[in-house]
Formats: sequence, C-alpha cells, structure tokens
Amino acid sequence: MKFLVIRFSSIGDIVLASPVLRCLKKQVATAEVHFLTKKSFKAVTEANPYVDKFFYFDKDLGEVIEQLKKEDYDYVIDLHKNFRSGKIKRALGKKAYTIDKLDWQKFLLTKLHIDKMPKRHITQRSLDTVAAFGVKDDGLGLDYFIPQKDHIDISRDLPASHHAGYIAIVIGASYYTKKLPVHKLRALCAQINHPIILVGGKEDVKEGEAIAEEDNVKIYNACGKFNLNESADIVRCAKLVISHDTGLQYVASAYKKPTIALWGGTSPKLDVEPYYGTNYMASQKKSPYVNMLVPNLPCQPCSKYGTKKCPRGHFKCMEQQDVYKIIDEVRGYLNN
Repeated sequence: MKFLVIRFSSIGDIVLASPVLRCLKKQVATAEVHFLTKKSFKAVTEANPYVDKFFYFDKDLGEVIEQLKKEDYDYVIDLHKNFRSGKIKRALGKKAYTIDKLDWQKFLLTKLHIDKMPKRHITQRSLDTVAAFGVKDDGLGLDYFIPQKDHIDISRDLPASHHAGYIAIVIGASYYTKKLPVHKLRALCAQINHPIILVGGKEDVKEGEAIAEEDNVKIYNACGKFNLNESADIVRCAKLVISHDTGLQYVASAYKKPTIALWGGTSPKLDVEPYYGTNYMASQKKSPYVNMLVPNLPCQPCSKYGTKKCPRGHFKCMEQQDVYKIIDEVRGYLNN
C-alpha cells in the first residue's frame, strides 16, 4: 500500500506527527510511506528512516501536484487540513483520512474560554487517522533524527565550562506571547547554579546576548551559532531542557529529556503538551516534564499559536511566571 502523508508545518507539529510515520511503516507490512512538507522544513524530516520518499513544497503547488500524480497513491493521510492539502486531495482523487483540527473547540477555548477540548493529545489524534489500517500507538513517543553531519562535538563546539553537563534553555519562539521576557529569563538564569546554554536562531541573538550578560561564564549564548539540527543536538545532550512552546520542546520529548515547559499565550489545554509515549511514562517514578503556567489566569490561553502582542496589554501569563517555582523544579530534576 502506498501512502502520502501531508504535514506542511511547523517544526513542532511535524515532530508531534512523527509517530504516524513510524507506526504506519512498521505495522503495515506492505506500506510505502511518502511525506510532503514545506521546503523550509526539509532539515526536520530528511533523516527519518520511516519515510521512503520526500516531497517538498515551496511556491508552485501545481508542480508538486503533478509529481504526486505520477506516484499513484492508494491513500492520502492529511495531518494538516487546510486549503492546500484539500487541493492536493482533490487533485489526486484518492481515498483520504484527515485529522480533526478541532477548530471550533479551539475557538471556544481561546476566545470565550469555554473548554470543550477532548483531552486527547494531538499526537493521539494524528494516529487516529491511520487506525483504519490496523495501526495502533506503539507507546514509543516522538521521533527526531539528526543527520550525522549535524552532531555536535561537545569538546570542540562548546566552552570547556560546559563539557561536564549543562541546562539548555530554548529562548526562541514564533510569537511574542510565547516568550518569557528577557528580564525574567535573566532572573531565572541568575538563580540557576549550573552551566546554561541558550538555544535559539539568528533572530534570538540579541536577546541571548542580553541574558548572557548576567554571567558570561555560566551562560553560553548559542543562538545563531548553530543550525536547526545542531541546536537539536545541543538539546539532546542536555541534562535538562527549559523551553517555551516551540519546536525544540518536542525535540526534547523525542530524546526523553526532562523538560520544564513555559506557557504564555498558548496552553497545554490545547492538547499539545510535551509527549513522551506511554511506555516511557509508565517507567518513570517522576513525570519527565512539568508545565509552568500562571495559576487562575482567566484570559489564558488567548491564542492557538501565539500573537505579536498581548491582546489585553498586561502580559500576565509570562510577567507573573514564578521564577522561584521554576528554580524548584530545576533542582528537583537535577537532584533526581
């Protein structure tokens, strides 16, 4: 059976959907699995051994559709469910299974703060799309594969002060309301008595510099110095990960790293919290992750994806994050 799996973006969503590719390939004996995503996310997918062929969409959807038609798929698994994936499904004319994005439930939660979410993680709902083929959750959690060329050499690529171990703090995020303000991150780093690596892209360099000024020996600003997969490898090698709601949070889950997840404008209520798989969770005495939210905040979550500014102007969801509670969690994981 020949399958086309579609998930255009983002880094986190692709990682959260990764069990579909693994379970489909391993549990359907004759499965040939092809994957379509945006060209900008090639690095996230290119090393996945459960995918037989990749297609990358840039600007010309028509060109991609013509390529896909030549493959003569048996089934399409749509994990994105938008206008473009719908156009592809119509053009191919094959039987399709599509994820329920729960748009109205998310609208009620973020706009009216009425919680009708099913309390079923997005990864589980992604796996529901292939249940008709006898595919079941194998309990192994998320996958992320780093090409060998992108593995870091700790002794060469990181400061000597961090060779014995470090905490990775992912300071980047796609939207302002997902990010802890710099002054809060500085306060957090000041209280951590352990080497720290700040992880982020080129857009996070200046904020990383401002945070690292707190202690330039203890804190290494890696923002903009490594590509995505190298940054993922920094996360893989960390003792502990502190992260906003962003792709590297789920990479940390894939590598079974203990994670402190910081939530602002978005929320675990959207069924997108860190995901480790039932097998790993059953083997742990202590949860490998903790969600940090400001308690009893009626306006949170305010968005499915985050926004460029706080809709109410006060940004309490991040400004009122309790740094000392986060520090308590850090100590708990390091001493576990």
